[in-house]
Amino acid sequence: MSSAGILETVLYAQNLDEARRFYRDTLGLLCTQEEEGRHIFFRCGDQMLLIFNPKKTIEQNSAGIPVPPHGAFGGGHICFRATASELHHWRQRFENQGIAIEADLEWPRGGRSIYIRDPAGNSVEFAEPRIWGLP
Repeated sequence: MSSAGILETVLYAQNLDEARRFYRDTLGLLCTQEEEGRHIFFRCGDQMLLIFNPKKTIEQNSAGIPVPPHGAFGGGHICFRATASELHHWRQRFENQGIAIEADLEWPRGGRSIYIRDPAGNSVEFAEPRIWGLP
């Protein structure tokens, strides 16, 4: 038996105001839940992107929910699915907003990716699914 897919992905950012502006305003994700200073949750298609402040999540949850403490410091990575035409759109959008494109590459097995950084230093990739042989 294997899992049917990924339900949520987590990144860490100490400045949640900057993270909210980036993921909501720049990437257009819908913010579904927020606890000031601790976390912001975004809907992305049928998945969730959770942004946690690692200084808070290494402590027990303040709401008393028995989620084990967790956290990471330093840049993480996320990759958003995009078609070739969507990659063109995203590249233009980032350039228009003054967001540096860190890399724009064609993969040897086919497919293209572009990379930027979010305000917390996380690597944010947009890629065609065929880089992994996916439809």
